[in-house]
Amino acid sequence: MLKILGKASSINVRKVLWTCVELNLPFEREDWGTGFRSTHDPEFLALNPNALVPVIKDGDFVLWESNTIIRYLASRYGGAHLYPAAPMLRARVDQWMDWQATDLNRSWSYAFPGLVRASPAHQAPSEIALSIENWTRHMRILDAQLQGTGAFVAGEQFSLADIPIGLSVNRWFGTPFDHPHLPAVSRYFDRLAERPGFAAHCRNGTP
Repeated sequence: MLKILGKASSINVRKVLWTCVELNLPFEREDWGTGFRSTHDPEFLALNPNALVPVIKDGDFVLWESNTIIRYLASRYGGAHLYPAAPMLRARVDQWMDWQATDLNRSWSYAFPGLVRASPAHQAPSEIALSIENWTRHMRILDAQLQGTGAFVAGEQFSLADIPIGLSVNRWFGTPFDHPHLPAVSRYFDRLAERPGFAAHCRNGTP
């Protein structure tokens, strides 16, 4: 059976858990990370030298990097409805997944730990404000894309890209500051509520 190493509150672990629900894929999960077994334990480092969750073990195959993991699972376990084989359709999914992992993810890297985790290293008001400004700019990009598709981030159908993007939107709404009204993002988040993995792994009280 597929094994997932990582605590369930991690946003990157939750990508994998939600994907497994979409694929009806059974799994076992082990708690690793802050508050649980240390990812600096030699046993974990032998699997991922970066000391980060998640890691999966699919038989003898070991894989890390959350977006790579969910692409692999969709490709291996009948997820063509999530991750299409047609090059242009797949490239659009990949584009938004990569955007989430780089541009969008970086934009909250100061505001989120400062406002939600109360990190002492992220308390400068000017830096928080700058991070919120940058985060908002990226969320406006997402809002414009969703206005264009009228449905999901890569097009009319739910795709693998909506899992990391959906979790990112959940983090946006879960971080305490004055949010501008982004109507397409709000409608999108409500639309995601129809998905079977959404309540368990996205809108579950964890930003």
